[in-house]
Amino acid sequence: MKKITLGQIIFSLFLICQYGYSQVDVVYNDLVWSDEFDNNGAVNASNWFLQTQIPSGGNWFNNEEQHYTNRLVNSFVNNGNLNIIAKRETFTDQNVTKQYTSARLNSKFAFKYGRVDIRAKAPNDPGTWPALWLLGRNVNEDGGFFDANFGTIGWPACGEIDIMEHGIFPGQPVNYVGSAIHTPSSSGNTVNKGGIQASDIALNYHVYSMNWSPNQITFLLDNVAFYTYNPSVKNASTWPFDAEQYLLLNIAMGGFAGVIPSNFAQTSMIVDYVRVYQNVAVDTEAPTNFTASVGEVTGVSVQLNMNATDNSGTMAYTVSYGSESTTIYNPSGQLNSIVIPNLSPNTNYTFTITATDLAGNTAGNNTIVLNATTSQILQCSGTDSVATEGTFTTGYNHTFQTIGTNVKITFELLDQQVGVVAFLRNQTPFTEVQMDNVSGQVFTKTITGQTLGSTINYAVKFAYAGGLSVTKYVSYVVGSNCPLGVETAPDLVEFSFTNPSNTNLDIFSNVVVDKVEIYNLIGNLVINTTATERIDVSSLSKGVYLLTVYSGTQKSVKKLIVN
Repeated sequence: MKKITLGQIIFSLFLICQYGYSQVDVVYNDLVWSDEFDNNGAVNASNWFLQTQIPSGGNWFNNEEQHYTNRLVNSFVNNGNLNIIAKRETFTDQNVTKQYTSARLNSKFAFKYGRVDIRAKAPNDPGTWPALWLLGRNVNEDGGFFDANFGTIGWPACGEIDIMEHGIFPGQPVNYVGSAIHTPSSSGNTVNKGGIQASDIALNYHVYSMNWSPNQITFLLDNVAFYTYNPSVKNASTWPFDAEQYLLLNIAMGGFAGVIPSNFAQTSMIVDYVRVYQNVAVDTEAPTNFTASVGEVTGVSVQLNMNATDNSGTMAYTVSYGSESTTIYNPSGQLNSIVIPNLSPNTNYTFTITATDLAGNTAGNNTIVLNATTSQILQCSGTDSVATEGTFTTGYNHTFQTIGTNVKITFELLDQQVGVVAFLRNQTPFTEVQMDNVSGQVFTKTITGQTLGSTINYAVKFAYAGGLSVTKYVSYVVGSNCPLGVETAPDLVEFSFTNPSNTNLDIFSNVVVDKVEIYNLIGNLVINTTATERIDVSSLSKGVYLLTVYSGTQKSVKKLIVN
C-alpha cells in the first residue's frame, strides 16, 4: 500500500466537510494516530498487542471455539496490509486444546472522542465472526493490554462500541454488517444497534467508521451514516463513554456465528489502514450570528427555533424555563427546532436560551430571552360503551381537540384485548383509515383542513384477535371547547377548589363529598380517593386534568390545572 500523503489527507477532509455535517454532530479533522501497515512481517509492536490469555473457564466468551495466538501464521503484515488469519488446526495453549486459531489485536493507543476509519475486507464465511470494535481502557479483562494498569471495572460498565460485526445476525442476509452499543442499560443482545447491507465484504474494501462526540456516537459505512446512539439521559448506565477506549481487531469462530462447516480450512480479514482523528487545536473562537425565535404554539407546547455559526461545526443550545433545562446539539449554520412539551394551557412561559460550542465558548449575544403564551385547549372528551358493531364490555374514551384548522382525534379502548389495531371511520362520505398507536390501547389520528364551527362525525373500529368492536359515531363541533366531557348535574351544589394546584388540591363544598376522581385528557383515571378535602397531587405531571366530584348519585366535573 502506498504511504498516506498530505494530498490524500486533504482530500479525505474535503469529503468529510462535504458530507459529514449531515451525518455527524462533530467533524474531527486532525489525524492523531494511524497504522498504514507499510512494513512487512510482524505487526508493529509499538501500535499493537496480541491478546492470547484465555478467560477463566478455558474458553473465550459467547461459546467461541478459537485460540488467539501471537504467531505469524495468524497475524502479519504483507504488501501494505494487515492480515488476520483464522484457520482450522489442532492447537494447544495454556493446557487447553482447540481446533481453530485466530488473532485478537489490542491497540496500545486509547482516546476519548474522535473518529475512527478502518478500511478493510472482512470474511463472510459461515461460522466466522469478524469484528472491529472498542472497549473502555478501564475494563477488567485479564490478559488485555491495559488491564494491569487501568482495569478497574467489569463489562459492560466499561462500555463497548462495535464498529463492524458480521455473521451474528440470524435472519439477515450475507454481507449485512452491524454496529452496536453495549452499556449497563442494555448489553448482550443489546437494543442499541443498527445495520446496513454492504456489497460483498470479502471481495470489496469498505471503510467502516465510528464518530464519537460528547453527545452521540454515529456509525458509517463508506462515509454514509446508518445508525446513531444518542440516549436522552446520559449517566453511568447509558453513557460510560466519557472515558478513554481502545481498538480491537479480531476474527472469532463459532459461538453466536453459528456452526462452522466441516470443510472450513482458513479465512482472513485484510486491513488496509486504521486511522483515528480528533481536533487537536484549542478552540478559542466564539460562535456568531446567534438567533432564536418562537415557532408554533399550542395549548400544551411551544416550538423554539435557534441558529448560530461556529468554526467547530457544531453548536450546543441550552433552553431553560422554570426549573427545567435541556441541551440540544446541531450543526453550525443550520436552523434547529425544539418543541417544549407538557406545558399548561393559557399560560405565559419565559425561555432563556444560550449558545455555546463544544469547547465552551459562548456567543457574544448570550443569552436570548423569549416569551410565549400557550393557547387555550379547544376540545371535548367523553366515555361511552355504545357499539354499532360487536360489543364493548367496559367501553372507550374519546377526545376531539382543535389545533388551528386541524382536529386531533384520540380513542382509547378500555376493554382488555390482544393485538388491537384501530381504524377511524368518517360518516359522510364513508372512509376508513388506520390510526396511530400512542401507547397501550390508545390511538390517534389528525384530520386536517377543517372549518371552524362545522360538525364532524367519526367512529372507531377496534380490531383485535378474535373479533372487532365499532364505537358509535361521535359528533364534534370544530373549535368547540367542552373539557368536562359529561354534563354537570344541575342540582349539585357548586364546589370550589385550589386551581391551579401544585402539591395539594383543596376542595371546598357545603354538601358532603363522597368521592373524588381525577382523569387525564384522554380519559385515564389517575387518582381515585375518598379523601375529599385535601388531595395529594404531587405525583401528577404538569398539565390539564378533569376533576370529578361525587355527592350521592350526583356528580360535577371541572377542569383542573396542575403546575
